[in-house]
Amino acid sequence: MEEIGRVREIWRYPVKSMAGESLQHSLLTNLGIAGDRGWALRDDDAGEIRGAKKMPDLMKCRAAYIEEPAPGRIPDADITLPDGEHIRATDSSVNRKLSELLRRRVTIWPIQPPDSHDFYRRRPDNPDFTAELREIFGRTDDEPLPELRTFPREIFKFTSPLGTYFDAFPLHLITTASLDELRRLNPAARFDVRRFRPNILLDSSDTVRGFAETGWSARTLTIGEAQIKFEMPCPRCVMTTLPQDDLPKDPSVLRTIVRDAAQNVGMYASVVSPGKIAVGDRVALD
Repeated sequence: MEEIGRVREIWRYPVKSMAGESLQHSLLTNLGIAGDRGWALRDDDAGEIRGAKKMPDLMKCRAAYIEEPAPGRIPDADITLPDGEHIRATDSSVNRKLSELLRRRVTIWPIQPPDSHDFYRRRPDNPDFTAELREIFGRTDDEPLPELRTFPREIFKFTSPLGTYFDAFPLHLITTASLDELRRLNPAARFDVRRFRPNILLDSSDTVRGFAETGWSARTLTIGEAQIKFEMPCPRCVMTTLPQDDLPKDPSVLRTIVRDAAQNVGMYASVVSPGKIAVGDRVALD
């Protein structure tokens, strides 16, 4: 085992596509950080669960759990709207207020059972699949689309792996080495970790340079009491460019990633052995 750094930050996102919570410690379960993406919004006119790729103003909201989640239990969440107003995910007026913010008819839902196939079914706006992908991933006409063959097959039919609100896998990790490399390549942009929405930010050692983690597919990582397996690099999408908090809209962020990082920053992972993790934990690669 090679020690490659320590855990600098742990993040959980109670509501898909909203800003999340920075944690000092967490239980890593088979479904990732306990409570991660426990809620999501459904575009009722489209009939589909959607996030900030289609509803960018979601990233101007923030969510935090009222109490600590546990496996199989998703608590109520406190949502802070862009104007500073607080509202609970279970409040009777939450759907109206979110619909007004997003300028479309939406409802907020906790995770649904894996057999809720119709609920999770993907319903694209554009029958031209390539055009739909270019919109979601924020690619210009002269840029390549990500390699899709490595994604779980079910997400081409459903908006997420059934019984979850994840894009592809339950865990996402990024290294400080990747962020530093992006800053070197484009010093005018702000490559803040919040643009990438990882669960774990790894404060990487000097032996980890550039976009090293994108070469770790199929390798395992030990973090605290837990062990994870890297599944695939994370293709970046339009969400990295969107404004949130004090971060401005910046298309150059994605242009740099597509041009200089082979479209990928960070890694998707699954959990091999659940356990507790904490900021400061040593991290070792197999």
